[in-house]
Amino acid sequence: MNTERLVKRILALSRPLKPQPTDIQPRLLPLTGIKTVLFDIYGTLFISAAGDIGVDMAVDNDQAFRAALQAVGLPPKGNAGLLKEAIETDHRRKRAQGIDFPEVDIVQIWRRVVTVLMPGVVLTHDQLQQLALEYELRSNPVWPMPGLEEMLEGLKSRGIKMGLISNAQFYTPLLLEAFLKKPLKAIGFDEDLCIFSYRLGEAKPSQRLFQQAVSRLAELGIKPAEVMYLGNDKLKDIWPAAHAGLVTALFAGDARSLRLREEDPRCQRLQPDLIVKYLPELLQVTV
Repeated sequence: MNTERLVKRILALSRPLKPQPTDIQPRLLPLTGIKTVLFDIYGTLFISAAGDIGVDMAVDNDQAFRAALQAVGLPPKGNAGLLKEAIETDHRRKRAQGIDFPEVDIVQIWRRVVTVLMPGVVLTHDQLQQLALEYELRSNPVWPMPGLEEMLEGLKSRGIKMGLISNAQFYTPLLLEAFLKKPLKAIGFDEDLCIFSYRLGEAKPSQRLFQQAVSRLAELGIKPAEVMYLGNDKLKDIWPAAHAGLVTALFAGDARSLRLREEDPRCQRLQPDLIVKYLPELLQVTV
């Protein structure tokens, strides 16, 4: 299924969402010397009904499961437990190989699920991509966070490099293209600085995603202290970003996705450099 058709499905399946307010107070300090801003996606750039990418949350929705099958011409049978079981099985296998924070390729997961549920049925790669997309958007609707386009245009106009470090699947960058009506490069993202978990087989808070970004930035002559990372989760975003030496900004603009992780010892004394509640606030601090 080509990009254009996938983008059309994203728009057809999406409906506006509004962020839920939080009691966290913003902390905005002017920073000089920031050359690059990297972002989390789910719960930061996008409002997410689940608060994160559905695969990461193992969203279990039988109605969405059967509707997704119907959308690609298959009978509506089985349940989402099959999908969750396949993801967990893949995670166990990778942990046994020494990967602490494993990530799946959701297309391959759906291939296994269809094989178990309907022996003899063989779907093309395009059909499997549509199947994965149909389920994700039904079980975990997303919508751009308020001020997203204003913030991105403002950073781009200042010549600040932008990238993404996110738990993601193949459809994740297509969400940005669908909602902002242009490809990542035209939006202002440097594709070499877009690090997605499904490509590495590891998910945040794995340090590997951030190490890869730091290595690529070093090739451009950009130091970690000149890079800001914005995310909504203190464990998955702020903790690994701080360990990589980046300036950290916690996004606290939506109660669905704000993860303070107060029970986790890695986060109990961890304080972000900034707290942002409305995305364009970043334009106040990147001076």
